[in-house]
Amino acid sequence: MTTAPDDHATTDTARRPLDAVLLAGGRATRLGGASKPEQTVGGRTLLDLAIDAARRAGARSIVVVGPSSLTAPGCLVVREDPPFGGPVAAIAAALGALAALDGLNRSRSEASRDQRTPHDPDPDPDADADVLVLACDLPQAPAAAERLLAHRAGAPDGVCLVDADGRTQWLTAIYARRALDRAFAELDREPDGAAMRHLVASLELGEIADDGTAEDVDTWPDLDRARERADIRTSESPAPEARSTT
Repeated sequence: MTTAPDDHATTDTARRPLDAVLLAGGRATRLGGASKPEQTVGGRTLLDLAIDAARRAGARSIVVVGPSSLTAPGCLVVREDPPFGGPVAAIAAALGALAALDGLNRSRSEASRDQRTPHDPDPDPDADADVLVLACDLPQAPAAAERLLAHRAGAPDGVCLVDADGRTQWLTAIYARRALDRAFAELDREPDGAAMRHLVASLELGEIADDGTAEDVDTWPDLDRARERADIRTSESPAPEARSTT
């Protein structure tokens, strides 16, 4: 279920903690099995662009779901079970990894407290967290994430982008973590091979026009077009002013 986002919603959604899940484990059959996250656009890999998007969005933890051979500095790389189990299985693996990180961080925090100072129990900082989900095939990943953040407060369970053809991009979205946990609890089959539309069927999601930012790379011609656009954007960027040496 989807709802139109309310841009004037008076909630504290934008202040909620944010983690990121980057999906980088597909077969890339239309690229002949080449590692899609490691293809470059504008001199950067698609995975680097997704990581940059997550960091710009303020993600506390970034989980990359894909082969352990991927280079993802500062991120936790995990694999869905079984490999190539699809995006639902990948998100399930990432949520498990985030839960483990949450527990480790809480244990460290508790161990560092001054036990002699009385205090009230801290609220669970992860209970109301959001999750930025991005597939690692988006040449404009930072712009897509920025668009999602601008409408983050629009719906109870999250917000996702919709392309010009009206296709909902469930893998370019921000979800309330509680909503995802609920969706998995209600899923009537194993995550392996499950379709995203089944996972999110019960969620109230705001849908935002992507303005082209969710255009992905599935084929070699897609990659060529993305590279051409990146070259055009680079050539159209104003040159830095020359510094005076006098």
